[in-house]
Amino acid sequence: MRDLLRLLAEDASGSELARVAGEDAVARDLALRIRAGIDASKKREAELTALVEVARELASASDPGGVLDTIVHRARTLVGADVAYLTLYDEARGDTYMRATDGSLSTAFQQLRLPLGAGLGGLVASTRRPYWTTDYPSDQRFRHTGQIDHAVGEEGLVAICGTPLIVDEAFVGVLFASNRIARPFSREEVLLLGSLAALAAVTIVQVRAAAETAVALDQLSEAHAGAEHAAAAHDRFADIVLSGGDVDAVAAALAELLGVWVVLVDAVGNELAVAGCTPGTAVPWQESSSGRLTRAGECWVVAATAKGERLGALVIGGVDDLSGADQRIVERAAVVTALVLLFRRQAAEQSQRAQADLLTDVLSGGGDFERLRLLAPKHVHDRFVVAVCRGDHSAVRARLSAPVEDKLVLSGPYGGDLVLLLARTDAVAAARDLAEVAKRAAVTIAVVGPAPWDALVDAHRQAARLATTMVRLGRYNESATPDDLGVAGLVGASEVDVQAHVQHVFGAVIEYDAQRGTDLVGTLHAYFAAGQSPTRAAAELHIHPNTVQQRLDRVGALLGANWQSPEHSLNLQVALRLHQAIRG
Repeated sequence: MRDLLRLLAEDASGSELARVAGEDAVARDLALRIRAGIDASKKREAELTALVEVARELASASDPGGVLDTIVHRARTLVGADVAYLTLYDEARGDTYMRATDGSLSTAFQQLRLPLGAGLGGLVASTRRPYWTTDYPSDQRFRHTGQIDHAVGEEGLVAICGTPLIVDEAFVGVLFASNRIARPFSREEVLLLGSLAALAAVTIVQVRAAAETAVALDQLSEAHAGAEHAAAAHDRFADIVLSGGDVDAVAAALAELLGVWVVLVDAVGNELAVAGCTPGTAVPWQESSSGRLTRAGECWVVAATAKGERLGALVIGGVDDLSGADQRIVERAAVVTALVLLFRRQAAEQSQRAQADLLTDVLSGGGDFERLRLLAPKHVHDRFVVAVCRGDHSAVRARLSAPVEDKLVLSGPYGGDLVLLLARTDAVAAARDLAEVAKRAAVTIAVVGPAPWDALVDAHRQAARLATTMVRLGRYNESATPDDLGVAGLVGASEVDVQAHVQHVFGAVIEYDAQRGTDLVGTLHAYFAAGQSPTRAAAELHIHPNTVQQRLDRVGALLGANWQSPEHSLNLQVALRLHQAIRG
């Protein structure tokens, strides 16, 4: 046994171990198992080392074609295959096409296209899952086509393994390793090819993005080679993109380079940035739907688009005319603007996902106040207003006004609603600011608060109940607090601030009496006690009916012309009783 341990320590071969073990079968089997484990560990270590080397090679590669060649060569070497190849996804045609090969001899194979679902590669592309086979020509799991079988046969391939290239759930292509004889692919080989595919997918996307950015910026330089202002434009826009500058930097740079004023708006016309002395009137931002500059009266408009989506528009003016070179600078500025807006959207989506997760924690009772403080340090204090948006809330965030946006701490979906957490101390003012949002976004918004941190869960529940009540009462496309619903709002509230409710319903009448020494409140008590008859109320108060009517007219001026409608009348009578009760 001591000799076997020594041989294992000296990295002896399996045959040497078996020879020394002799007739001791147990010792021989144990030593061989340990030897096999050591060999497997060494193989895995070698594979990991190779993957690290591949990652370094790919990280240093800048040419898209060179990246693909590196990937297939490494795949062939690491897996020990006869042929390795890579297909890329063609979104326009909905199939994959051969892009790089290593070890291939057949021209037909090198030019092959694979429809989704056809052949092994087409099945990998359509399912986004790896597949492998010992003998592809006879494997009936795959949908064989004449073109694919001909190309595979001409190349002489038998055993094939394919794994998808995926980045952030986006399909990029398929990486293959294949042999010209029937042989199985081990689980370790499939996993190794998958690891290489993951590295390859990320690298391909990064190189594409870098190349597209470089092309966009290089076009600025090529279009105006030798022109001093064009070189300045190239440098300025490149610095903005590389330094993470925002759209206001793009607008300022463009205004300075061309001596114009610039207005940048988003896809729905909201102003994002302004530079220079603008005319102070509405700009014709809808005049252009493409990346080509369009004349619109005394202005020029160009859309900032990416992958066919209009992200915004640049409007410029303040000059009599623009040369062809300057027009192309504006168009390139729109390209840079689209890139910056895409970066902003990605950052906003990540922030919103983080906000939604934190909001879920908060409303589930497990929120971390310190995380909330770090997420929105300029907004957070001790009390918050909770707004629940009921209905199709997809357009709410885009419709938020500045007073709401500036005080927004968290937002996210919860329980089918969109919940807004606002750093406000006045729910009535918040509901007023949200009224136009509710109307334009066609949602019902229930507003409750302010509530301290430890009462946010209860405040959300009350707001959700209030939203349900509003929908049942047909209060669509508006915002409201519990007090706005009168009696219905009191019924749905977990707690009622009677004094605040009374003040909300007819505080203007109470203040009028206090300032002028009148008794409009007493007149209202008598009026409702008399069945809303001015004559009987006058008799009860021992005054002339005309005096009662004058007082009621004054109430109408203070509370609104519809104060005697059934709903408002009921709410007013309840508030009068509550006022009488708290006064004793």
